[in-house]
Amino acid sequence: MSFQRYPLATVQKVSQFIRETLVLPPHEQQPSVSGEEVDDGPLPDSLNALGDLFRVGDMPEDNIPAPNTQGRWFVSTLDPAEALVKLPGLWMRPGTRLVTYLRQDANGGMGTTVALPGLLSTTEYLDDAISKVTAPDQVPKPMGALPNLMAGIDGDGSLASFLAASIFTREVREFGRFNRYARWVHHRFVAAPPQQIPWQWRTKIPEDFSPKVVLRQDAEIIVEFYTCRVQKPIALFRHLDRYPPNSYTAENQDQVIAVAGNAAS
Repeated sequence: MSFQRYPLATVQKVSQFIRETLVLPPHEQQPSVSGEEVDDGPLPDSLNALGDLFRVGDMPEDNIPAPNTQGRWFVSTLDPAEALVKLPGLWMRPGTRLVTYLRQDANGGMGTTVALPGLLSTTEYLDDAISKVTAPDQVPKPMGALPNLMAGIDGDGSLASFLAASIFTREVREFGRFNRYARWVHHRFVAAPPQQIPWQWRTKIPEDFSPKVVLRQDAEIIVEFYTCRVQKPIALFRHLDRYPPNSYTAENQDQVIAVAGNAAS
């Protein structure tokens, strides 16, 4: 069995690298809320300037459902796979790409990212998936989309690559979300419970909060780290991902282990 702990700064930096790439281009940002994202927590001021660097070149904008704030899905021109360039030991499987659909309304924005064969990522197929959405809570599912977006990811098998994969999974699932629909952006990585909060523990208090990756004898990879959700209800989360041998598609578990003293139990 192989075991590796990582400094808190490592996971924070990986998350920052991903967020610096997953920035909506200006024309896909909701004009009415572009300067009102305080609820999402502080983000580096320079991120928005990077948006134009990551346009998807093979998707002509005039053929894609236009960005709107009326709750209609449209395809983002940003390629989420660009974030993998900055991550250790991860890359897209040959012939596969990531595509993000966005939906924005008066309450904020949502996004859903899928992995699919490049041959099926043309405007025709992507637009067809939007036309088949019939309910507000339904997301587009283009033809050929893989069951899990991480099925389109490959890597060098290093312990660090699985830690990066766990963070990338959560960041890319949050991509496109803001304001009322934001989730993961309210989480902060922690190496210990914040002492200023009177915690009500729902599980046994963990002995070690440091991010870690374990390679078991059966070749299963386990990634574990902890976060604090800083938006009410304030809570501590344990994140545990189990990767089967030779796969970057994990079974993800995000468990509340403690809540703030004034939060509902």
